[in-house]
Amino acid sequence: MAKNPFKQLAGETAIYGLSTILARIVNFLLVPLYTRVLTQSDYGVVTEFMAYIAILQVVLTLGLETGCFRFASKDGVDKEKVFSNAFMIVLGLCLLFFVGVSLFSGSISAALGYEGFRKVIMYVAAILLMDNATAILFARLRYEHKALKFAIIKTLKIFTEVGTNLVLYLVMPKHFAANPNHWLLNFVSATPDFTYAIFAIFVSCLLCVVLLLPDIQKLHFRPDGKLGRELLLYSLPLMIAGLPGVLNDFLDRVLMRFLNADPVMWRADLGVYQAGVKIAVIMSLFIQMFRYAAEPFFFQREKQKDSKTLYAQVMTWFVAFCMAGFLFVMLYMDVIGLLLGKDFRPGLSIAPIMLMAYVLLGMQFNISMWYKLSGKTNYAVWITLAGLVVTIVINALFMPRYSYHAAAWAHIASYLVMMVISLILGNKYYPIPYNWKKILLCIGFALAIYGGSMLLPEMSLWPKMAVHTGLMLIYLVPMGLYLYKTRNA
Repeated sequence: MAKNPFKQLAGETAIYGLSTILARIVNFLLVPLYTRVLTQSDYGVVTEFMAYIAILQVVLTLGLETGCFRFASKDGVDKEKVFSNAFMIVLGLCLLFFVGVSLFSGSISAALGYEGFRKVIMYVAAILLMDNATAILFARLRYEHKALKFAIIKTLKIFTEVGTNLVLYLVMPKHFAANPNHWLLNFVSATPDFTYAIFAIFVSCLLCVVLLLPDIQKLHFRPDGKLGRELLLYSLPLMIAGLPGVLNDFLDRVLMRFLNADPVMWRADLGVYQAGVKIAVIMSLFIQMFRYAAEPFFFQREKQKDSKTLYAQVMTWFVAFCMAGFLFVMLYMDVIGLLLGKDFRPGLSIAPIMLMAYVLLGMQFNISMWYKLSGKTNYAVWITLAGLVVTIVINALFMPRYSYHAAAWAHIASYLVMMVISLILGNKYYPIPYNWKKILLCIGFALAIYGGSMLLPEMSLWPKMAVHTGLMLIYLVPMGLYLYKTRNA
């Protein structure tokens, strides 16, 4: 008997989700550490390097994760060849990048204003080499529905990163002071600073490569020029299309160096901004775990008669869950906000903006499946370039006056523009019958409840949490019942 498609998607989403939630929650525990041990400026430097890593990850994978799903799903195609060739392409490119950065690491660190931190530049290059090469292996696990193995390795990776951070920041400084010749000092500085966080990521990536060595050994290292060209022709537009998404998340961190309202305090403002963004991590992690399961799910259901109706239903439920997440974070902000150190709590003002931006980003992911499924990936370039233009224009115009608040609003504007353009083109070339009445009802109802909570009189913490719990139920119960009763409408 064939598996129920919703049950399969829900089951894999749950596995990806549990590992991702666990990993992100454990990782999120670093935020109280960073915002209490590091200065605003040091946390800003960590944020800047993470932005470079995130942007370059998209470039160096060349969009081949999705390309693998497309070609491996075709009838008569050797799946081993697809994943092996994709791995060889990414590995070759990343090795060239690593060698280039290694040769000029001193000049790069000086140009960024971090003289004396050549090792950090090397760590960043090594992280990108290991992370991008293993991305193809993780794509294969997703395609083969090996969600549990995927989840275990990802979880071990993040625990290693967190554990290394805790040891370096909380344990090793005393040992370094007592033992100035400690072997670890060949890799990190003697006093706690932003370099510890980067080194921790390097260690976790190294572990990930070790855990995936058996999968690497199974690959067939026999290049197929024709297949490689076809993979790149399909995937490169997706890579270009993926750039505005990651740029919308991270370009503002780079631009703050040049455009911040206070040019002297840009690193400190960047640290505060990052702390505020971290509060919206619940929404972003749900979107990520959904994407892991949904992308191969959409491709594998493409040939079914009712596939478009299925995609539309997925969109409605997705938005309903996202708005529940929005309400959860905002209604319990008085408690969640305590995770940040006092110096970083001004960043909480951007939390509702970033949460809604992530909702729009998730909707854009659902809508953008039309050009992936129809093979018209060239449209992705124009859609995402439009979003990137919006991001750059808003930050250029308003960041010099409003600092990171302009960056937060730029996220919403950019994702909204991309979503609308993608929807218009999708209705023309690959129409999917989204139920916009239900979708807008979910969004409007949740925002109305949040707006109502802002009008309540001042209360002490626990009575306020009790009232807000009631508001949460006001959304969950009727919305859940309504969606269930009209699920076939």
